[in-house]
Amino acid sequence: MSEPARKVGNEFGRIWPSFITKLAILLTTFVTVPMILYLQFEAADEEKKSLLLKNVQDEGRLILQGLVPLLESFEEQSTEPLHEAMGRLRTGNLKVKLLFRPRHAEQESTFFYVASTPAVSTDYLQKERRDLIEAGIFEKLLGTCEGNRALATRYTNPAGDDEVLTSITPFNTAAGCWVVITSHEASSLFGSSVGQPYWKAPEVRLAAGIYLAMALIVIALFFGIRRSLSRFERLARAIRTEGESAGSFAQMNRMPELDGVAEEFDRVVHRLRESAQHIRQAAEENAHALKAPLAVISQSIEPLKRSIPQGDQRRERAVELIERSVLKLDALVSAARQMEMVAAESIDPPQQRLDASSLLERMLGAYAESMAESNLRLHFRLESGLVILANEELVETVVENLLENAISFSPPGGFVTVDLRRHERWAELVVEDQGKGVDPQYLGTIFERYFSQRPPDALELAVEDMAEDMGNERHTHFGIGLWIVRRNAEAVGGSVSARNSPYGGLRVTVRFPLVR
Repeated sequence: MSEPARKVGNEFGRIWPSFITKLAILLTTFVTVPMILYLQFEAADEEKKSLLLKNVQDEGRLILQGLVPLLESFEEQSTEPLHEAMGRLRTGNLKVKLLFRPRHAEQESTFFYVASTPAVSTDYLQKERRDLIEAGIFEKLLGTCEGNRALATRYTNPAGDDEVLTSITPFNTAAGCWVVITSHEASSLFGSSVGQPYWKAPEVRLAAGIYLAMALIVIALFFGIRRSLSRFERLARAIRTEGESAGSFAQMNRMPELDGVAEEFDRVVHRLRESAQHIRQAAEENAHALKAPLAVISQSIEPLKRSIPQGDQRRERAVELIERSVLKLDALVSAARQMEMVAAESIDPPQQRLDASSLLERMLGAYAESMAESNLRLHFRLESGLVILANEELVETVVENLLENAISFSPPGGFVTVDLRRHERWAELVVEDQGKGVDPQYLGTIFERYFSQRPPDALELAVEDMAEDMGNERHTHFGIGLWIVRRNAEAVGGSVSARNSPYGGLRVTVRFPLVR
């Protein structure tokens, strides 16, 4: 597989499990499927209505054929024969109306009611005529004397019922144009969407209501799960920043189906807190157990030093080697304890609102005095009022390690720069020295455990020289300072990065989350 294809595959593998992706596909399906089904059903309904209207048109033509003899011999004085004939010819709920337009009428749209079945009053016919004129129905009669027309026009009759005009069938005589209009009650038609858009049909509205309710239930289920996961995320963040006071997953959960998940999360958090406490206890106990014999050895060196004959350089160097090795071991024990404590704090970091500006101002003031004694200067710019969510001891350790690292690499007469400023939702701490910087190939590894490019100090050189003289293995520097900086920063939800300054030296940037 080519590299572009592999990248596309990896990207798809990352996007496909996404909640938003699946929700988008679900919503697209909810919109597309009913549209396709609606168009199919609408086409079938149009075909059904077309057949229905053809049948009722044929029915109107048959009624007219039965009235033809009476229409050809019609006399204006009597409409009773027409009423009787129309009553015999109509079937079921069919309504038939007979209209007439004189041959020499002034307007083509001048039609008069002559007869209807079932029979209605003259007032009913007049009101119906006005309603049809206002609704524009009579305009559809223009030109009807040239041929049949199928209608599908729905209107409300004077009785307040929905009625559908289904056909107009004309017949011309010497006296004028006769028109037979058939209509049905809307509720009696097979397929009550005749004369109206398909979406207004009761069955369509019922199906749409059921489908919409189903879609809302499914979407609500999706968002319910999403809300529960969001609550879990907020609680996990609160547990990381506030500790035990944040609450538990089981108490926050609102979905019975996630009860098991919430309980397991609570068990994991409890086990992590227990592990952190065990690590703290083990660090204290191990440090105490190791420092006790070291203290005994250190005290026992004094009588040995006094008993060495003057001029016995080899014994003096051996005692000095023991003394310096004890100091080295004591430092290593302290470093090991600090590493264990950092590991515990990264699992269960105690955090609170901390005024970082005030804390750094106090610490840097003390460092400036001690650095002046070593012919070094400290320049700092602190933005006031930066409150972070962290633990004071962890932050102090970060600042101390960064300053000590910068001081150790700064040349005599140089200076260390410290900046604290706000950057978006972070408080950025920048510490920069005037040393030689770091080889670019090691910038990504200087925060790793035990990594160091620091040259040995005077104490280490002396110990190493003596160890070499005695045939022992030489030791390298034990570098954990920047590793602790990274662990502490990440423990409180922050980050650390480093790069070489364009003016020389190393620039380390630590970000702490600001209190929102």
